[in-house]
Amino acid sequence: MIVEQLSLVDFRNYAAAELSLAPGANVFVGRNGQGKTNLAEAIGYFATLGSHRVSQDAPMVRDGADAAFVRARLAHGSRRVQLEAQLNRSGSNKARVNGSPVRTAELPRYAQVVLFAPEDLQIVRGDPSARRRFADQLLIQRAPRLAGVLADYDRVLKQRNALLKSARARGVRGEGLSTLEVWDDKLVALGTEVIRARLRLAAELTAPVAAAYAAIAGDDHRPRLEWALSVGGADPEEDEQSGEAAPLDAAAIEQAFRAALAARRSNELDRGITLVGPHRDDLVLRIRDLPVKGYASHGESWSVALSLRLASAELLRAESSLGDPIVILDDVFAELDADRRARLAGVVADYEQVIVTAAVAADVPEHLRARTVRVEAGTLHEVADA
Repeated sequence: MIVEQLSLVDFRNYAAAELSLAPGANVFVGRNGQGKTNLAEAIGYFATLGSHRVSQDAPMVRDGADAAFVRARLAHGSRRVQLEAQLNRSGSNKARVNGSPVRTAELPRYAQVVLFAPEDLQIVRGDPSARRRFADQLLIQRAPRLAGVLADYDRVLKQRNALLKSARARGVRGEGLSTLEVWDDKLVALGTEVIRARLRLAAELTAPVAAAYAAIAGDDHRPRLEWALSVGGADPEEDEQSGEAAPLDAAAIEQAFRAALAARRSNELDRGITLVGPHRDDLVLRIRDLPVKGYASHGESWSVALSLRLASAELLRAESSLGDPIVILDDVFAELDADRRARLAGVVADYEQVIVTAAVAADVPEHLRARTVRVEAGTLHEVADA
């Protein structure tokens, strides 16, 4: 899969922009703040329905505009598809596929993108929410219907939290909480599906993460991934040292979920929040049998973060009917030493399309500089001799 054409209107610092892209490597070069990452962000939106930099869509709308428009023509062999996303500053976003309106949640069915950026170091070093977000975005790319499951879970979670807060304020306990049981059932049903999908993902990522780590770092540090589940007794949101709880068989998750809710009911009422469920879980990353967070060096942390993205690309490549995912490396090479730069370039070189952003062209290994576009204050200029 490749992006052949990208069109932006009122997106970030672009009032209007048209860009043609080629198969193979495409490099966007320019000083910081000129709009390189905005191009990467726009392409990535179709695959994840979000930004890798901000949690809300409004910042992607140009100052003074009510909506931003991102259009892309994607190609897989002889097939072409035209995607359009309308990001509204307020209200729901809109989407079109080949000119016909569709639900925005349909867009990831047509676009697969793996984007690595400096912010991804937070997957390794940040709080559990960063790792949950990484896992859930990959789940959506592999099975777009899970976008609806995750959205429904968030909606039920908000409703249940509102009921808990109301009960706390009114001092309601016992029989006065019959309504809570209805939300418990919905939370368990949706949350169990999310947990099972995440467990399968961790298992399927293990081998490609190990292979990618060895390729990038040149060492076998035995990288592992495992979920610390709140339904199994862990509480990663409250105790960073909690680690993983006792392993749970997928079939036992629903029962464990209900038991955990019952056990923590009193605490939930005291605090007015839901303390059990996938929104409290953490993806524990290890090398040399030690947690990456807190024990890995800076270089090792970068290698793990890169490995997670490269492994994601390998999973998508292996199972997609759309061809290779588009690989985007946003301002990554400046953060790596010469050895890791060369190793990373070697790993991604055979993907159908690789998009690289860099402040300095010389930071990008030469064989990835087949086509270079200079970005200056939201304007694009192709460089004749990269």
